[in-house]
Amino acid sequence: MKLSLEACEVLDAIDSKGSFAAAAAALYRVPSTITYTVQKLEEDLGIIIYRREGRRSILTPAGKVLLEQGRELLKAAQSIVETAKQVDSGWESHINIAVDTIYDIDELYNLIEEFYKLKTGVEVNITEEVLAGNWEAVVENRADLVIGAPYPGINTQGINFEEIGVVDWQFVVSKEHPLLEYDLPLTEEDTKPFHSIIIKDSSIRSPAISHRIFEKQSVLRVASLEQKISAQIRGLGIGFLPTHRIIKQLEAGELVSLPIAKDAPVTPVFMGWRINNKGRAIRWFIDKFRDCHK
Repeated sequence: MKLSLEACEVLDAIDSKGSFAAAAAALYRVPSTITYTVQKLEEDLGIIIYRREGRRSILTPAGKVLLEQGRELLKAAQSIVETAKQVDSGWESHINIAVDTIYDIDELYNLIEEFYKLKTGVEVNITEEVLAGNWEAVVENRADLVIGAPYPGINTQGINFEEIGVVDWQFVVSKEHPLLEYDLPLTEEDTKPFHSIIIKDSSIRSPAISHRIFEKQSVLRVASLEQKISAQIRGLGIGFLPTHRIIKQLEAGELVSLPIAKDAPVTPVFMGWRINNKGRAIRWFIDKFRDCHK
């Protein structure tokens, strides 16, 4: 093979770090070795990978293709290593867990604390997603397991999902909000003059999901539930929030719950994973969540 994984790693490091010298430092090599690797690759493949512009080295179109496809080779190689390790021990080297922004992460932390006692050496990575972004993360292999997601509005072929709980919602406003002076229950006409604060769906390619949005109302979009709670405490807007995440704010009087004519139904939340994911760590977490929510 004229294209080695080592060469792909060098191209990736040059692009990621911004220079040959920085790539050499990141890979613990001398700069001349990096330069030689690139020149040898150009010679072996018969293409120009970098062209000089003053003191800068710029990727050619052919070089960009080589970089992009080379990164796919590196990912594939890492996947092979991961699979081999899993076959050998049954435990993954790492797992990625996506948590919906409305989910109370303390429950997951409790399980991770218990998991660490097994001393498996598995690295746990946690990311936050919103609505359809949870399922997109599973489908696109960004997450091995998703927790607290809404019902999947996508093709679920190849995915398992189970209900793990329900969330009830309250319409809340800040402690000095003008709506506190209105007759109750509030109508949509009452709420129309005020911004509705919405958490933006984190999906990139999947159709976005929106819940509990008032019609013909201006919207302030935020990235997470924490941002939404903070914005509503400041009186920047109004909206529904999950009861289990605002108990302290309600007790402290920072937020006030108001009855409203618009429905705020209890909604189920789910965990989900790919059917072909047989790793012991993921199965451990799935079984633990099942036990927690029996």
